[in-house]
Amino acid sequence: MILDMKVPSPGESISEVEIATWLVSTGDYVQKDQAIAEVDSDKATLELPAEASGRIEILVEPGTTVSVGQVVCRIDTAAAAPEAGASAVPASPAAAPIQAPTTAPASQTYASGTASPAAKKILAEKGIASSQVAGSGKDGRITKDDAVNAKASMGTAPESGRGETRTRMSALRRKLATRLVSVKNETAMLTTFNEVDMKAIMDLRKLHKDAFAAKHGVGLGFMSFFTLATVRALKLYPSVASMIDGDDMVTLDTTDISVAVSGPKGLMVPVLRNADQLSFAQVELGIKDLATKVRDGKISLDEMTGGCFTITNGGVFGSMLSTPIINPPQSAILGMHNIVERPMVVQGEIVVRPIMYVALSYDHRIIDGRESVGTLVAIKEALENPVEFLMGGDAKAGLGL
Repeated sequence: MILDMKVPSPGESISEVEIATWLVSTGDYVQKDQAIAEVDSDKATLELPAEASGRIEILVEPGTTVSVGQVVCRIDTAAAAPEAGASAVPASPAAAPIQAPTTAPASQTYASGTASPAAKKILAEKGIASSQVAGSGKDGRITKDDAVNAKASMGTAPESGRGETRTRMSALRRKLATRLVSVKNETAMLTTFNEVDMKAIMDLRKLHKDAFAAKHGVGLGFMSFFTLATVRALKLYPSVASMIDGDDMVTLDTTDISVAVSGPKGLMVPVLRNADQLSFAQVELGIKDLATKVRDGKISLDEMTGGCFTITNGGVFGSMLSTPIINPPQSAILGMHNIVERPMVVQGEIVVRPIMYVALSYDHRIIDGRESVGTLVAIKEALENPVEFLMGGDAKAGLGL
């Protein structure tokens, strides 16, 4: 029996996907539920499992865009499974080497490399020597078309030549590129900046990190502080977590925070659900789980859908300051950066403190300066006084110790 395998729907609003790579070859014997291909949608890379056991015939080349429901391979379920140690793919006889035909070099004449008057004028305007152009005219003459199509050489290429590598962007990367350009063109994006004294958080982590890890099984990082500080700020300024839908402003009932994670397939933004109901340990565990799924290619579409606000941390790559781009359809994004010791004036004295610059990009169509600046100041306030604003005045109780 021949089973036609069709592309399943990876999620709502997705009508086509791209076959990124086949994990098996035509003639291979596959087992039911074995991953046979990686499929790129505009939101994620997913694995395509075999629907039955049998010998597979691939119908679509890698890199091909196919519609949901299209047949991409066939599985012969009547084929016998190969014996242990036997090859699933029948060996093909070795092909005899093909002798490449030899051609005699083209004869050179006095006209070879000579430019016509029109071609000579065009080459002079371009600053290109006739010796750098291969003529396509009779006896190697350089025609006007040759001169028009000629490009200036960037120096003399070495004898080994300089090549280039072209790699087709994945569907996810192409979609991301389109969305980033649309954000710049379709939103009134502005960015406000501030600086955060990280001493209080670093002192808390130094004091409680061992007990926190022992009890909760996860490290006490910076993301839990930033996530909960953001949740507090969004409660004070709910319009920052709103979105535009036509002529309407949409505000979600829950506080789902998107977290940018760099994975093998590029930047992905999974969502931490109900962040306003989570403790420090739950935030750390949730983000760790999402990041692991992204890096292992196990993240699902549902886990990247929704979200009312995004946090991105360029500091892990050493960024000191940047302008993060809004993650549509959201209206704002917080950018974290690296921590650097800087001189600060504290109570009239110059002291050295660990400082992080933070940035909030927002859509000015829906968020005014008061809300954007107020949100960033509220985040700064909570980060510089975490015990008071995030832990109810008791650090141990706030950390669940």
